[in-house]
Amino acid sequence: MLFLHFFFRYLQHESNIMHMKRTFLFFAFWLVALVTVQAQEKKFMVYPVGFYNLENLFDTCHDAGKKDYEFLPTGSYKWNGLKYSHKLNNMAKVLSEMGTDMVPYGCVAIGVSEVENARALDDLVAQPALAARGIRYCHIEGPDKRGVDCALLYNPRFFTVKDVVLHPYVQSLEQDSAFFTRGFLTVSGELAGETLTIIVNHLPSRAATSFYREQGARQICAIKDSILKASPKTQVLVMGDMNDDPKDPSMAVELRGKAEISEVGKDDMYNPWWNVLYKECHGTLMYNNAWNLFDQILLTPNLLCKNGKKDYSSLKYLKKQVFRRDYLFQQEGKYKGSPKRTHAGGVWLDGYSDHLPTIVYLVKQL
Repeated sequence: MLFLHFFFRYLQHESNIMHMKRTFLFFAFWLVALVTVQAQEKKFMVYPVGFYNLENLFDTCHDAGKKDYEFLPTGSYKWNGLKYSHKLNNMAKVLSEMGTDMVPYGCVAIGVSEVENARALDDLVAQPALAARGIRYCHIEGPDKRGVDCALLYNPRFFTVKDVVLHPYVQSLEQDSAFFTRGFLTVSGELAGETLTIIVNHLPSRAATSFYREQGARQICAIKDSILKASPKTQVLVMGDMNDDPKDPSMAVELRGKAEISEVGKDDMYNPWWNVLYKECHGTLMYNNAWNLFDQILLTPNLLCKNGKKDYSSLKYLKKQVFRRDYLFQQEGKYKGSPKRTHAGGVWLDGYSDHLPTIVYLVKQL
């Protein structure tokens, strides 16, 4: 009020009445606009959640009962301490940069596949780039004969872990009863004051027929449905190296992944990667000079803003990203433009992975 008093005294001394009116109107408009902006100002918090296939993060020691012989100092890759330390550093670089295009603290949780054991995970989170954020992990040793598992890295500042379960991949055919593969790592916790469950997967490779990936996806769907039946408000992310593209039966039929939010029914999931692959022509791995997008993150309906309503009072999906950096790609030669992997043709490239990471950004109004 004191400011307005002096302002009106200034106006009384103005000799030009028209100028006085224009000045007053300008000030009044400015004052109303300022109040309106302050009244409408809302604050939001963004939570990036990612997935990354680490492509054979093996330590240099043999694990009893596992076929990890290629990744020993005497193995075909001559996997020694130098290569292992470089691999750890490279993986930590990528993991620490994921999500930082939008927020400085990066991803609050990242599912990973193709990691050998807890020892490799201990060495990974001890890398300075991850240790600086206090990154922890969830892991349960699985039955895979080659010894590769899934895990979940997380930042305890944002995500509080409540429960960790490894659901086994169950074979339905009698002739497959002796074949063991990765299970489904299911981590439940709290993010932004809400219950979030993340199911991390690595479905059977394309050396097997589609049947085995469809079988796995059917089991993932059953886990997801069971979680939601017990607690309908629980929000679920299904992520992993699916070894299939979004339109393949495992993803589109068994997991009921839909390309558009408007298509998602109560028992479906939203798969934001359809348009990335089929319309934008981008992917996460390359085969025969063409992109595939195996590294997917799917969301349950309660994470979506539907019918055009942008209600972020609870945790909601905001956007997706295939994480790309120049250093992640081959810069020359026959495979220029494809992801720069650790080895190619028996030669150590000191690269990263044959897959690119993916991220979904979740948001909530404070």
